[in-house]
Amino acid sequence: MSKIRTGLFAATALAGLSSAAMAERGSDGQLNLLLWQAPSTMNTYLSTGTKDMLASSLVLEPLATFGPDGTFIPRLAAEVPTLENGGISEDLTTVTWKLKEGLKWSDGSDVTSEDVKFTADYCMNEEGGCSQGAKFYGISSIEAVDPLTIKITYDGPRPNPYDAFVGAQAPVLQKAQFESCMGAAAASCTEQNFGPIGTGPFRVVEFRTNDVATLEANPEYREADKPAFATLNMKGGGDSNAAARAVLETGEYDYAWNIQIAPDVLDGMLAAGNGRLEVDFGSTTEHLKMNMTDPSSSLPEGERSTLAHPHPILSDVNVRRALSMAIDRNLLNEIGYGDTGKATCNMVGGPEEFVADNTECLTQDIEGAKALLEEAGWTVGGDGVREKDGMKLSLLFQTSVNAVRQDFQALIKQWWSEIGVETELKTVDASVFFGSDPGSPDTLVKFYADVEMYTDVYDGTDPGTFLAEHSCDSIPSPENQWQGENAARFCNEEFDAMAKEMEQTAGIEARAELAKRMNLILTKEEMVLQPLISRGRVSVTSNALAGFEMNPWDSEFWNIADWTRAAE
Repeated sequence: MSKIRTGLFAATALAGLSSAAMAERGSDGQLNLLLWQAPSTMNTYLSTGTKDMLASSLVLEPLATFGPDGTFIPRLAAEVPTLENGGISEDLTTVTWKLKEGLKWSDGSDVTSEDVKFTADYCMNEEGGCSQGAKFYGISSIEAVDPLTIKITYDGPRPNPYDAFVGAQAPVLQKAQFESCMGAAAASCTEQNFGPIGTGPFRVVEFRTNDVATLEANPEYREADKPAFATLNMKGGGDSNAAARAVLETGEYDYAWNIQIAPDVLDGMLAAGNGRLEVDFGSTTEHLKMNMTDPSSSLPEGERSTLAHPHPILSDVNVRRALSMAIDRNLLNEIGYGDTGKATCNMVGGPEEFVADNTECLTQDIEGAKALLEEAGWTVGGDGVREKDGMKLSLLFQTSVNAVRQDFQALIKQWWSEIGVETELKTVDASVFFGSDPGSPDTLVKFYADVEMYTDVYDGTDPGTFLAEHSCDSIPSPENQWQGENAARFCNEEFDAMAKEMEQTAGIEARAELAKRMNLILTKEEMVLQPLISRGRVSVTSNALAGFEMNPWDSEFWNIADWTRAAE
């Protein structure tokens, strides 16, 4: 029987481990991880890719993290600040964090509040192009009160102050290592970005971008008996099928991340009985992004995919709507994900109270899409391709190399051809597509195509920061070294005002209503984001590995310090 384990079952299994089963630091040899989308940096502040966040989280830590149930867990902080414990001011404008005593960087130096303050200054520097800038929105000042105390002051009441330094996307950097990397110098600090000094269970020995990384147990880690593994090998490259096979069939690796394989193929691998499928649902959505700017190669470099040139076709919301109407999302899920996914029209897929009533896109409507394009003036030419004012309705559609995504591309191209849209398909190696090289023309943030497809995910159980990432000031451009989460180049004053309102809105019900409205602007009204599948986080682990617990709200390595070699 195939072993399939959700986060709940994993938690139960972990709770059953006795203290005697826990190993001493380094006693379990080497841990082998496969991230087939190879990490390109160990500094999550310079990447929007989940693969880079995962790599970074082995070494760098935030003040607090999100647990599998969405609750806060102190990491570097002694406790999570609240109104009750005095950490949050009565007027909700300040939050005060206290560091645990005795924390050490992996080089043996003390962790202090100056490191936390520096990290905020680093990310908020306007010339630095920090990709996690939304985590620090609204901060007016940050003060190192004493060596263990950090006080963050916001420009207004902040009912949800758990963005900065909460979750793996907002870790603390060592000031001494990164202080020469401020602003425009950030991307050029290769030694620091590839080998950050951290507080996590492992430290970097060698990092080869888009290839392999070697790490070792951090001798300064605050829990003396952890991690159980002396060394960690993190291999990148290849594809999802090969990664799953290396765990489930050949047993070469202990863990493989982000498995995207047709359900029947995956079932065959699981039947070997060597490993488990780890699944949990959170905020992971496979979607299409519509480029609201012109990516044409006829434009000068530095002007392509920028606000200076609106998209000549996709600026028409009727075209965007027709493209969505032509897609059969239920069939896509059946072919690509099965029980590990479900068709969706929402980018905000959880928690339940934040999910909008938005199901119209689940019904494919080819004839309706044709009629809409006709009404918008796009008429079918002699070659079957629609045109308007001498311009053909022709699009370049890109995504990463992945068997499931290529199946999706082929089907979507066929459906679009049925409504008179000509589509050229482009595939990019995943390590490049999700990479952070500002010089590469093929990254998802550079977006030198008309439409692109990938998965977006947010950490934690409140989507406020994720939604704010679609504001005008989060658009990647040459001015910010092509960093920023708003790859669609969507810029809307009403939406930006809502993002500001969300910063100061208290109460789950009020925040949920605002989040639903913002989600509908993106997915139903403007349709710049077109959700396809709500994906479970899906990875595979070997039977030889114990302690893994899937976390849909944070890094899957959130508790890697507790992983051990399973008893035979």
